[in-house]
Order: sequence, then structure tokens, then C-alpha cells
Amino acid sequence: MKYVLVTGGVVSGLGKGVTASSIGLLLKACGLRVTSIKIDPYLNTDAGTMSPFEHGEVFVLDDGGEVDLDLGNYERFLDIKLTRDNNITTGKIYQSVIDKERKGDYLGKTVQVVPHITDAIQEWIERVAIVPVDGKEGPADVCVIELGGTIGDIESMPFIEALGQFSYRVGPGNFCLIHVSLVPVLNVVGEQKTKPTQHSVRGLRGLGLTPNILACRSTKALDENVKAKLSQFCHVPAENIITLYDVPNIWHIPLLLRDQKAHEAILKRLDLIGFVF
Repeated sequence: MKYVLVTGGVVSGLGKGVTASSIGLLLKACGLRVTSIKIDPYLNTDAGTMSPFEHGEVFVLDDGGEVDLDLGNYERFLDIKLTRDNNITTGKIYQSVIDKERKGDYLGKTVQVVPHITDAIQEWIERVAIVPVDGKEGPADVCVIELGGTIGDIESMPFIEALGQFSYRVGPGNFCLIHVSLVPVLNVVGEQKTKPTQHSVRGLRGLGLTPNILACRSTKALDENVKAKLSQFCHVPAENIITLYDVPNIWHIPLLLRDQKAHEAILKRLDLIGFVF
């Protein structure tokens, strides 16, 4: 199983969900079978009781699961049918660990965030990733995981630790990290500013995760000198820095990624280069 992790930095609402969906669509167009998992760091067990004004519209899955709207994007982009287990929340993870502790599964050990919570997160990902969601038999080839929230959020820390351990365990040829970040343009000077992304990547690296691809949100395509600067300070090859500039609707995003050969960078990282379309 190959894994693609999508994280976000600087601010929330950059479009990680659409980016993750578009990446999945590109990989599917390359002939790969794709499944998806959304991680929401909030303590609610699901999105059913959350106000749509605060969190966005609730999406109801075929099995009755009330989940984040990003799973609706996954289903529409990838033509798959997900289950409530494809949405991981802090509440679900802690509830499962506490239920195990009450049954005596930990044999009297002190239950801690590391290793018990982080192990539970990794086990959940591995268990759900092999469940077919496209109507065919057998596991998918690639699982796209979206980590909700922004790097630096205190709620995300157990998930980041777990994913850092997970990336080490599955190995570099089976794990690709795409970091979605903001490159703002200050109206006063009209210049694309790289410092927020630099700080975001530095924070990510400090937590044990190193991005392989940068997906930069901006109002317009990145200038070549801006790409070179990001490459130098973030330790990411210039050809692995993608611009996700503003477009009229979300269906343009897969085309943006394709035109910038994002799929080739992902496939190369996952040792799947023979699948280029």
C-alpha cells in the first residue's frame, strides 16, 4: 500500500480537501486504484452535531455516517463509496482507546498518548486503507490521507506524531507528503511573500515530517524566483513546487496539477513511475 498525506499550513481554508481529491483523481487517471481518509482533529466523534455555520455542511454517507464535507468531494471526484470509518476524529480515537482500557486490553499499563493513541491512529489508517471502496475486490493501490487543521494546532499533535512514526515505518518509497501552504501577495508592494510558507515548513520539519511536494496557494502562478527561493529554504526541489492559483471552480484544480506534472512527482516518490499517463 502506498500513502499520500496532505497537510496544511499558515491558515485554514486553503483547499486541502479539494487538493487531496484532485491528487486522487490524477492518480486514478494514471491507472491506480485510490481510496481516501480524512482526519479531523476535533473531539466530536462525528460532524453530525456541529453547526454548518462553524464547520461547513455535513455530508451523509451511504452507511449513515455524518462526516466532513471533504468526504463528499472525495466521493464525487473519485467515484467511490466511503464509510464512516474513512473519517477519523480525535473523539473516535480516544473513545476506542478508552474502551480497550476498560476491557483490560492494556493489561494494567499506564495508557498514554504515545504509544497508545498514536498506535491506535496508525492501526486505524492501515485497517481502513485496505477496504475496497470502488466496487472492485482487493485493496486499493494508494490511500490519500488529509490531515485537517493547520500545522501548529495543538489538537493535531498526536496525529502528526503518529504520521511521523507511520512514514518511518512504511518507508520513503511508500509515503509522500504534500504540504499545502499560502504564498500571499501584499497589495502595497505586489510581491509574492515566501516567509509564511518557510515558517510553516520549518514547523512541520520540527515535528518530524518533511514535505516532498509543496502546493502553494496564491492569487496567481508563482514567479520562478519565488520557486527558487522556496526550494532553497524549504529543501524541496523546484520541480516539486506546485502553484494552486485562484480558478473559477474546483474542477480546474486537477488540470492545474496535471499541467504542472504533480502526478509525476508523486509517482516518482512512490516508486510508481511506470504509471505516468
